[in-house]
This record gives sequence, structure tokens and C-alpha cells, in this order.
Amino acid sequence: MALITCRDVSLGYESHAILEHLSFQVDAGDYLCVVGENGSGKSTLMRTVLGLQRALAGEIRFGDGMRQNEIGYLPQQTAIQRDFPATVWEIALSGCQARAGRRAFYSKADKALAEQSLSRMGMADYRSRCYRQLSGGQQQRVLLARALCATGKLLLLDEPVAGLDPKVTAEMYALIEGLNREGVTIVMISHDIAAALRFATHILHVGSRVFFGTAADYRESPLGRRFIAMEEGEGA
Repeated sequence: MALITCRDVSLGYESHAILEHLSFQVDAGDYLCVVGENGSGKSTLMRTVLGLQRALAGEIRFGDGMRQNEIGYLPQQTAIQRDFPATVWEIALSGCQARAGRRAFYSKADKALAEQSLSRMGMADYRSRCYRQLSGGQQQRVLLARALCATGKLLLLDEPVAGLDPKVTAEMYALIEGLNREGVTIVMISHDIAAALRFATHILHVGSRVFFGTAADYRESPLGRRFIAMEEGEGA
């Protein structure tokens, strides 16, 4: 069943459209990678799905009991955010804010969920550490734990391996793949086309031309072949 359905959606700012007439859906259990050139609207799409900005036109619907405030989100970090003076525990627990609603405190269930999420990410032993003292890979694990506190269904990940070394990148991809195998639906923006084709069930390519379909079909499509060759050429 579809968790997200986008129909004829146009995205942008004020009256300036970045993407127009975009249609796709994300089903439960999918691993969707969103690819495309820089500035093509990938992050704008995520912010629109999250309700952080409005679509200029079209419709975004949620199904299978999915609610917008139940989406787990891992955004790209700024330098200021990497230096945030909070503990690992405080960062992870803050992912339960949407569940807390108007409550002025976190419940036992919230705290248990935060503990579980940190354990799943291998960060339980770091719960008292200051977030800004962690390595980049450890910070991403904590943010992934935070995102898991918000959802049991759907994660939106915006370049989760950006700036990480190859070993830590491989570890992050393994963690994300493991979550998908456990039933968490993944929507991930990626510039790593090789990884996208390796892990994703579906590809959404946005830009002047749009493709939505299986990773296998994207690999064989004219747009996919052209973009893959371009990315491989730049990485050579």
C-alpha cells in the first residue's frame, strides 16, 4: 500500500517552480533513492513532503495510516548543528517530540524508544557524551536514532553519508539497508549513483527530465544510462 502519493506536483518558492508535474508513489517497504543534478529540487521535494513548505500545485497524499508528523527525517547538517552542545541522549530523545504532542515531558515509552533506537545504531554506550565531541559518522548514527524515534514506518534521509570516509560510508549504508529489511521504508537523496543502484528498489530522477521506476529499469533507460556515465566520468 502507498505511504506517499504525489500527483502532478509542482515545487518551488513563491511563484518560481523548480519542478513541475511530478508524479510518483512510495509503497511500504520501498527503498527509493532520489537522484539528479545539483539544484534540481531534491531537497525541496523532501521539505515539501515534510510540510515544511507548500507545493505550488498538485497533491501529496499519505496512506496506510501514515501521518505527516510520523515521518523520521535526517537532514543535511550545517557546521553550527555539528557543534550543538547537547548530549547524545538529549538529541535522540528529541525525536519523540511529535509523539509527546502537548505533553511537557517525555513518557517512559518515549525514553524506552530512545534507548532502543540508540542501541539499534550502536550508540547506547555514548548516551552521556556531548554530541559535538563525536565523529561525523557517530553523529549521523545519533541523528538516525533520533529519526527512528519519530517513526516506525518511513525515513527521509538527505545525503546521510555526505562527508564521511569510505569505511564509515559503508557502515551507514549497511545500517540503512538493515532498517529497510526490518520493514522501514526509506526515501534517500543521494549523489552516490553506484550505491543508489545497489541498494534501492526504486529510483526517482528529478531535473529537466524525470524518471520514476525500478532501479533495474532506470539502469536501462536513456536518462539513467546518460546520468550514470556522467557520474562515473566525474568520479574517475
